[in-house]
Amino acid sequence: MAHTHESNTKRIWTVFGLLSVITVVEVALGIIKPDFLFKTDLFKMHLLNWIFIILTVVKAYYIMWAFMHLEGEKANLRWSIVAPLVFLIIYLVFILLIEGNYVFDVFQVSQYKWIF
Repeated sequence: MAHTHESNTKRIWTVFGLLSVITVVEVALGIIKPDFLFKTDLFKMHLLNWIFIILTVVKAYYIMWAFMHLEGEKANLRWSIVAPLVFLIIYLVFILLIEGNYVFDVFQVSQYKWIF
């Protein structure tokens, strides 16, 4: 039985459209910086920054899903790739927030001043 080649043009345009919409939303939020998002804090970080982090993780996940062809794999393989990455991204954000807040507090209350 001969294998027929399927065109993935529709799939490519769908992925392109979705990633483009998310990118346009990120850029628009970065340009506009709505006050209710920029001045609202959640865990000592602006809500707008949390939205950027979440949208970036969604884009990264969808890129892996579509371009690494994870949608066609078994669930165990998908989770063995995605779960460590999600954990490491969350861990990295946590460490950056904790260390960044510490450095900010040190410069605020000590004799050291901002030199950059």
